Amino acid sequence: MSRLAEFRAAEKALQEQLAQLENLKNDAGLQKEIEFEQKLQELMSTHEKSLRDIIAILDPNPSAPSAAPAGPKRRRARVVKVYQNPHTGELIETKGGNHRGLKSWKEQYGVDTVDAWLRG
Repeated sequence: MSRLAEFRAAEKALQEQLAQLENLKNDAGLQKEIEFEQKLQELMSTHEKSLRDIIAILDPNPSAPSAAPAGPKRRRARVVKVYQNPHTGELIETKGGNHRGLKSWKEQYGVDTVDAWLRG
């Protein structure tokens, strides 16, 4: 890029930033925030308090995990359970109680009986 093109690109970027700055200066929400910050700074200096003091007053027991979430919570991995039917010798391996064969055994033999077939 030539120096002239570089100069014009920088000048254009500067003009865009100046226009954005003017828009922000006229924003009522920003004016309220600036006014709030000034009043807060005055109040803190009047009472000789720092920002850390204010935070400690407003939140005396900060919780560290909420500041930096570690990500989605994960469930504990389910253990594989192995049932062996003593009548047929058939094995069923499952992580839950929703197995079709296990359900049929529980209907046929009863829940307590099938639970006793669980291998340790």
